[in-house]
Amino acid sequence: MAHIIVLGNEKGGSGKSTTAMHIATALARMGHTVGALDLDLRQRSFHRYIENRQNTIAARDLDVACPLLMELPQISPEQLGEGENIYDRRLSAAVADLEGRCDFIVIDCPGSHTRLSQVAHSLADTLVTPMNDSFVDFDLLARVDPETYEIRGPSVYSEMVWHARQLRAKAGLNPIDWIVVRNRLGAQQMHNKRKVGGALDRLASRIGFRVGTGFSERVIFRELFPTGMTLLDLRELGVERLNISNLAARQEVRDLMACLNLPGVEIGF
Repeated sequence: MAHIIVLGNEKGGSGKSTTAMHIATALARMGHTVGALDLDLRQRSFHRYIENRQNTIAARDLDVACPLLMELPQISPEQLGEGENIYDRRLSAAVADLEGRCDFIVIDCPGSHTRLSQVAHSLADTLVTPMNDSFVDFDLLARVDPETYEIRGPSVYSEMVWHARQLRAKAGLNPIDWIVVRNRLGAQQMHNKRKVGGALDRLASRIGFRVGTGFSERVIFRELFPTGMTLLDLRELGVERLNISNLAARQEVRDLMACLNLPGVEIGF
């Protein structure tokens, strides 16, 4: 069966779709067959990113790997069983279609709580939660004391992940490997950065996730979106020599993939 990687975060602007695209593309470039689903039915950033990639590959006749983009199938009410949720059925049908022909399925969830997102979390073998490195985003995971920064309790999102873990345990499935990825880290060891890091480490042991380093704030991430390309595709775009910033960003992708520790994946870039 395909290994399912879910990108989840109930706050927007954390670089979730960019992270999803780089994970999916890295796996595809390493020779794995990768399916892709975007559950944000309104913004569809991950979906559009892959469409842009498909268009660039066709227009420039590039020989580069691309994830298999899947739409959620339309289901008529007559096809539903009694009490069955239509979104559950659409997602399960899409995953079932991809599972038989993919090594990995990357699912990007919307930046809000939806039924589709809730179900996707219960399907996750690996859950990646990107967050901006601030206490504004930390609030996604837990409530903290404003004076001492001690953790008061888990957030509604953490409770949703806990519920997804319970559902998987009841179904006899392997536990979710949850990785919280710190995006947009500042270049300097600022006081706030250390506070966020300390709070994350304390919370990680308390509710069961691993902490990984994601992507720094770089203009190139925004520039690549219209072409659908990633930091791993710069040579195909005609960039013969990578500058220091590009090399550092490429290393960030490598470090993220190593942190995920996905089954059968050897980092080859």
